[in-house]
Amino acid sequence: MVAPAPSARPLAPPLTVERLSFAWPNGRLALAHCHLQIPRAGLWMLVGSNGSGKSTLLRLIAGLLEPRSGQIHTAYKTALVFQNPDHQLLLPSCSSELLLALPDGLSPSERSQRLQRALAQVGLAGMAERPIHTLSGGQKQRLAIAGALASEAQLLLLDEPTALLDPTSQAEALELVHQLTHRSEAPLTALWITHRLEELQRCDGAAAMEHGQVGAWQNGAHLAAHLAQSLAPLQGGRAEG
Repeated sequence: MVAPAPSARPLAPPLTVERLSFAWPNGRLALAHCHLQIPRAGLWMLVGSNGSGKSTLLRLIAGLLEPRSGQIHTAYKTALVFQNPDHQLLLPSCSSELLLALPDGLSPSERSQRLQRALAQVGLAGMAERPIHTLSGGQKQRLAIAGALASEAQLLLLDEPTALLDPTSQAEALELVHQLTHRSEAPLTALWITHRLEELQRCDGAAAMEHGQVGAWQNGAHLAAHLAQSLAPLQGGRAEG
């Protein structure tokens, strides 16, 4: 008798945060034994008011800050997309910005192909030589996402990426990330910070963050409805200190 084939090993979660704590130099505690796990690829959102620790958590995951204690587990390369794309787009043209993000060791033809593919994926095909200062806010944010794609990141960390955009550009950026995280081949994982309750309608799971702690994942629409009834409306649109 032929023995049955062993079952495939379950994939590890894209991200696990365990007992993460962080304090600013003035002693103010931003995170206190914070736990978070993203179970699979998809679009996952954290919602909360300014000072809840959302942006700090993203910077810890990205490696821009050092935690006081706790652990962060991910096998994925991460890329952080800032609220204001002008804070991360440093070079004069779309092509030069993306070339900076490409991994080393590629041939000139491979670099060109990856650059063009990254631009096409975000709806900026044919704009390689376009000066960045001529782009709209929404186009700049899509270029920042293209940089993450060019770097081969698998885990996107998006810090209120629609906060400074007009309503049309907000919808376009959200739909773009939703598509990237739900494509049939190599879907990405995205952790998206927001204070816009309407954005929760498009996520795979949403959690409220308060006082440096992340709540349980919930259906985004249900969480939005609950928060809409709260007495204190969410505040956002600027970076946390």
